[in-house]
Amino acid sequence: MKVAVIGGGSTYSPELVHGFGAVADRLGVDELVLQDTDEQRLEVVGGAAQRIAHAHGFQGRLTLTTDLDAAVDAASAVLLQIRVGGQAARQTDETIPLRCGCIGQETTGAGGFAKALRTVPVVLDIADRVRHLAADDAWIVDFTNPVGIVTRALLDHGHRAVGLCNVAIGFQRLFAGWLSVSPEAVQLGHAGLNHLTWIRSVDVDGEDVLPALLRDHGDEIAAHVELPRRIIDNLEAVPSYYLRYYYQHDLVVQELLESRTRAEEVMDVERELLQLYRDPQLHDKPELLMQRGGAYYSEAALNLLCSLFGDSPDVQVIDVRNNGVIPELAPDAVIEVPARVSAAGAEPLAVPALPPHQAGLIAHTAAYEALAASAAVSGDREVAFRALLTHPLIGQSGLAEQLLGDLLDANRKYLPAFA
Repeated sequence: MKVAVIGGGSTYSPELVHGFGAVADRLGVDELVLQDTDEQRLEVVGGAAQRIAHAHGFQGRLTLTTDLDAAVDAASAVLLQIRVGGQAARQTDETIPLRCGCIGQETTGAGGFAKALRTVPVVLDIADRVRHLAADDAWIVDFTNPVGIVTRALLDHGHRAVGLCNVAIGFQRLFAGWLSVSPEAVQLGHAGLNHLTWIRSVDVDGEDVLPALLRDHGDEIAAHVELPRRIIDNLEAVPSYYLRYYYQHDLVVQELLESRTRAEEVMDVERELLQLYRDPQLHDKPELLMQRGGAYYSEAALNLLCSLFGDSPDVQVIDVRNNGVIPELAPDAVIEVPARVSAAGAEPLAVPALPPHQAGLIAHTAAYEALAASAAVSGDREVAFRALLTHPLIGQSGLAEQLLGDLLDANRKYLPAFA
């Protein structure tokens, strides 16, 4: 089995490679390919990845390449972790919306819209190469943000794909620690859209322990998602921390105006990580990697591969077609819910009816996501305007027009479809 990681020069890659030693034999992985367009970065990250892979028992071949076709040729699984425009483009995503009094964030709101426009066409080009060159039953696993929109575009174009986010596995690990049980014993009643979800139950041995968690750890949960305890108690659920951008929009805008951007923070962390990766004595993932974001991504990705290709059918939270699971959404919407994953594919499990305050917000946002995916492919400015007009964090014609002009101008070199 061959696994290709597109965007292999990411500072995430050593963490991903670190985990392969434990599962490669089970999966029959004899080649792991890290592909990236940045040859110098790939050399640094790839060198560290090779040392880490060897130290942690990966016996297969680890290949570094800038050649996309060579990377995906005969691959059974293709993992996407790209960032079109790098952290510099992220910086514009996070700062331009603030000029208009809107959230500046790389996946939510206008910033996430700009990232989708840049990313979807590139991902679809990669997926076309996968379709022509990879194994007939190959899976594309998308970790590239915005995961919901990117996964939707892949599925809309007929690709065999599933989306993956680390939010759910992070909560699973957090709750397992509090409950003194193994993470595998914790099943989350997690439902919504990518980066717009609520955990409404936590099952351990057939018992919903969420009420006890809210009672005993409510303050810690509130701090973790950066929301007041009042909101947690009112919802009787654990919201994704991305819901802070909706529930406290104006407060967050003010905080962002007064602080460094996340892009600036990540650029600092990445500079340190790349320096660490240059050390020939580094044979393990550095602690600093936890500050990069994406915690537990490697575990989530490897669990998914083991279920799709190995002997470990499992229930995992992933991004898949709705197909009636959440009746308030169109069948072709992409939702983030527990799904039974096996060699036959991923089948979303039934979700208890969402209360109106949740169903309404995700229906509104799912309509925006459909328009954003369409605009990214078509380059149609009117569809793009309609997407921004539809987004619940924008929704005003003047704002939508200003944001569209500013974002298209700032991203011109990445958006040939809009030329």
